[in-house]
Amino acid sequence: MKLQNKKVLIVGGTSGIGFATAQAALLQGAEVVVSSSKKEKVEAAIAALGTGASGVVSDVNSASSLESLFEETGHFDHLVYTAGESLLFGNLESIEMVAIRDAFNVRVFGAIAAVKAALHYIRPGGSVVLTSGIAGARAPKGLSIGASICSAMEGLTRALAVELAPLRVNIVSPGFVRTPLWANMPESDRETMYQQAGSALLAGRVGEADEIAQAYLYLMNNDFVTGQTVVIDGGGLLV
Repeated sequence: MKLQNKKVLIVGGTSGIGFATAQAALLQGAEVVVSSSKKEKVEAAIAALGTGASGVVSDVNSASSLESLFEETGHFDHLVYTAGESLLFGNLESIEMVAIRDAFNVRVFGAIAAVKAALHYIRPGGSVVLTSGIAGARAPKGLSIGASICSAMEGLTRALAVELAPLRVNIVSPGFVRTPLWANMPESDRETMYQQAGSALLAGRVGEADEIAQAYLYLMNNDFVTGQTVVIDGGGLLV
């Protein structure tokens, strides 16, 4: 129960890895606040999470909306940023620039804005945990935008750990995980991808969101870890 009496704010905590992290933090005794830009997602997440959870509707692309998020949340201990839309697949030539900018706005600039707005609200001894992915270290064909975002986030994490010390800043880098991020693919294609990707991993399968959530809890709980990228990928970087 290391998060007992701690408050955790999860931006993007209404689905996927963020939601699983909210569940895991509640089990450790935390008070959890989840946010999303969609009211219906926030309401559904609060209902599913139950006692100890609350939520705020907030748009990471709006400075005023983020400021309202932190004002409503008040002082807290740990900021987790997992916000992100479905991944952009395809060769660079085929992807519209507006889609690329949208992806960076949510995953990179949104994270920067959230950390910036949160600084006066995070209690001493707290932390920031951000999100990237193994595409930054090993980019497959068709994922150049995702790889760029992941690399940017990991560089940002190291720089912020130095700049904001003693506030701890870390990042989780998941591999293939079964989450709604793949929802833009037809279900049959998605399941085929999971099976093919999983069979190639040392773990023999793709990951589950609750397994990735444990990395976020580790980074919140360990007071001696900062500036680190925690890879949790079933051995994906080794094959």
